[in-house]
Amino acid sequence: MKQYNVAVVGATGAVGEEILRVLEELNFPVKKLSPLTSSRSAGQDVRFNNSDVKTIELTDTVFEELDVDIALFSAGGSVSAHFAPLAAKSGAVVIDNTSHFRMVDEIPLVVPEVNPEDVALWKSQGIIANPNCSTIQMVQALKPLDDAFDLVRVDVSTYQATSGAGKSGMEELVEQMKDFFAFKLDDSDHKAFKHQIAVNVIPQIDVFMENDFTKEEMKMVQETSKIMHKEIQVAATCVRVPTLRGHAESITLTFDGDVDAIEARRILKSAPNIVIMDTPSESHYPMPAGCVDRNETFVGRIRADLYKSNVLHLWVVADNLRVGAATNAVRIAQKWIEMDEY
Repeated sequence: MKQYNVAVVGATGAVGEEILRVLEELNFPVKKLSPLTSSRSAGQDVRFNNSDVKTIELTDTVFEELDVDIALFSAGGSVSAHFAPLAAKSGAVVIDNTSHFRMVDEIPLVVPEVNPEDVALWKSQGIIANPNCSTIQMVQALKPLDDAFDLVRVDVSTYQATSGAGKSGMEELVEQMKDFFAFKLDDSDHKAFKHQIAVNVIPQIDVFMENDFTKEEMKMVQETSKIMHKEIQVAATCVRVPTLRGHAESITLTFDGDVDAIEARRILKSAPNIVIMDTPSESHYPMPAGCVDRNETFVGRIRADLYKSNVLHLWVVADNLRVGAATNAVRIAQKWIEMDEY
């Protein structure tokens, strides 16, 4: 198998670290790994394939100098805005985890289980966008059901872990929990979130838009249609909850015609990278604690609506740093390699 020079931009961040782990676990054909960071972090070691690899400063010319074939970006929108076009211009395919390029018409937005054919559109700009974490796990479950029953509307409430805000979000939860057990929570700082996150839930992720939905919620609305190549009505309420990893979603699906819950369960069981955990009588269903470090999306609580025969309810859980970011990015790269070698 051909091997590739791979750069990971933001290699010391929460998603960057996870990308390195996924590359290793999936035996990705890495010829040379280049972990790229800001000048402040350059020179630190990251672990890859049982070896320490020194991080390299991200510069305008580094992609050409290192002869990078695949560049995986996870260092923030402003970094991608400046450096991703430079990486693409040097000849690398860029797979970007930020929101910066997602809704650009010429740039494909890809979830390999849903729209793998869109990887072929990378040549237009040299960039493939990785969707929002909450969108990825949702559309993985939506696609096979849409194919079978013709989906027309999605109502979703998310329960998103603090790691969705990066390392600072996780650290803030841990520090506040320490303060909680020391009876000092009233004195806790909250910088990563608008409010205290320990023993609390916050019905706001990102800023509010003019329509009173948040930017995170509108990402789910817009990205779903772009990925699925279909105008689907989506209403989202995105909530930050005091967990470290693993996003959960309560989803109500409305179809054009009748839907059967037993058939839906069978269809999802056969879908790629979906695991069914749905034995309610035994309290067997997906939970964030059980999905950490897993590359699958877990689905349970599959049930018909009590009033309408065209409505289905389900519960979807996945590791947001894996399925919602690193694993999806690496799977995009794998699809790109399939095309490159073909």
